[in-house]
Amino acid sequence: MRIGIPKETLKGENRVAATPKTLVQLIKLGYEVVVETGAGAKSDLPDDAYVAAGGTIGTTQEVWGTDLILMVNEPTDDEISWLKPGATIIGFLAPRQNEALIGKLSKAGVTALSMDMVPRISRAQSMDALSSMANISGYRAVVEAVHVFGRFLGGQVTAAGKVLPANVFVVGTGVAGLAAIGAANSLGAVVKATDVRPETAEQVESMGAKIVFVAASEADQGVSSDGYAKETTDDFNARAAVMYAEQAVANDIIITTAAIPGRPSPKLITAEMVSTMTPGSVIVDLAAAGGGNCELTKPGVSYTTDNGVTIIGYTDLASRLPGQASQLYGTNLVNLLKLLTPEPNGEIELDFEDEIIRTSTITRSGEITYPPPPVQVSAAPAPAAAAPVITPVEEKKPLSWTAQTALIAVVSIAAIGVLSLAPLGFLTQMSTLVLSVVVGYYVVSNVNHALHTPLMSVTNAISGVIVVGALLQLADDSWPIRILATIAVLVASVNIFGGFTVTNRMLTMFRKA
Repeated sequence: MRIGIPKETLKGENRVAATPKTLVQLIKLGYEVVVETGAGAKSDLPDDAYVAAGGTIGTTQEVWGTDLILMVNEPTDDEISWLKPGATIIGFLAPRQNEALIGKLSKAGVTALSMDMVPRISRAQSMDALSSMANISGYRAVVEAVHVFGRFLGGQVTAAGKVLPANVFVVGTGVAGLAAIGAANSLGAVVKATDVRPETAEQVESMGAKIVFVAASEADQGVSSDGYAKETTDDFNARAAVMYAEQAVANDIIITTAAIPGRPSPKLITAEMVSTMTPGSVIVDLAAAGGGNCELTKPGVSYTTDNGVTIIGYTDLASRLPGQASQLYGTNLVNLLKLLTPEPNGEIELDFEDEIIRTSTITRSGEITYPPPPVQVSAAPAPAAAAPVITPVEEKKPLSWTAQTALIAVVSIAAIGVLSLAPLGFLTQMSTLVLSVVVGYYVVSNVNHALHTPLMSVTNAISGVIVVGALLQLADDSWPIRILATIAVLVASVNIFGGFTVTNRMLTMFRKA
């Protein structure tokens, strides 16, 4: 099959569905790739780079006449008319918001897969283009805010005076929210965040931000069956409004990310709250495409209110970093095609037994397959099991004072007897063991949970002491001692190498590519 990579025609779109790097991977799957002239120009990807990667450059008609179209945005009516019957098209088709497009694709007799329909399950993470773009949008939101904000984000002490750090409040701690927290925190801002899901608190705090919650019942919070936050109750929203009003006054920059696909964005920041914000403050609304989380957001527009608050409602934040966005999106497409192409023969196999393929497909050879059957994601809690029936057990009477005293006396006499007969070396080693257990317990119990992994990697390396001791015992004349020493060397060595392997993997996360 031949893959066509068209030039995006949506106004302001700078991304492209394939880069020279991802094009090489597509060719390895057995496909021929035709790229429209100038398709990657806005992402700083010249035609020559695609040719060097093994692709060919073609006209608009040549690209749209291929068997498989990979694109970013939904096609126009003219582009749909250029598709040949039986062709396949993959992109952000937004079937939840645009049912009319489904009908047009069905009428054209094509197969269509929508990247925004990829289910949020563990196996589909490498194909989750929504998360890839949200990550970029969260980072870019901070960049846009800093661009119009009139001060530093980080604090400074200079000869001309002290500069206080800016206060940043992030609403929603999904992929975009966490990316915004990371970017703002790295620039020195004091960051706070909120989310209706209590399980996000540890993630937020691990990134150096403070979590702010609205007191609510368990029914008000959690995730839905598709991995997104559930809609909250009116009672919860009323209490949340009080918290948002307090944060609006206290923060210089507010970044909102609360959006549910296919539904209008919830209004969280009211006009009254905006009026209480300090002149020069900034609101970046990442939910602007769905109407915005701020009551005054104008989708696609950045403007300043009468009281000097800048509200940014751009809907193309990912496209404002086109090189990075194109690479990540192209990789998501490659991973989806690896699933669609089990054999590297350049032929698609649409296996509807696979929940990723089934959920992403909105039309198959002209047949409408949207909406897909529901997919239970790992983020959604499993239904609570029924409480087990407990059979009453007759309560045992505690030992009498006389029996307790007698038991303690017997145990004490036995311990004294054993210790009196034990050699001096045994007593020394036993004392050391007991003290090390006590000290180790109190040291480890006071370590933050987020540091348990590095702690484990270091303490495992201490197993080297065991290896040294076991090696000394290998020279003993007793075979049982030799066997036990050999086992000790083997087990301790596994701990040592495992500890350093874990440490190396952690350090790799902080290395620049």
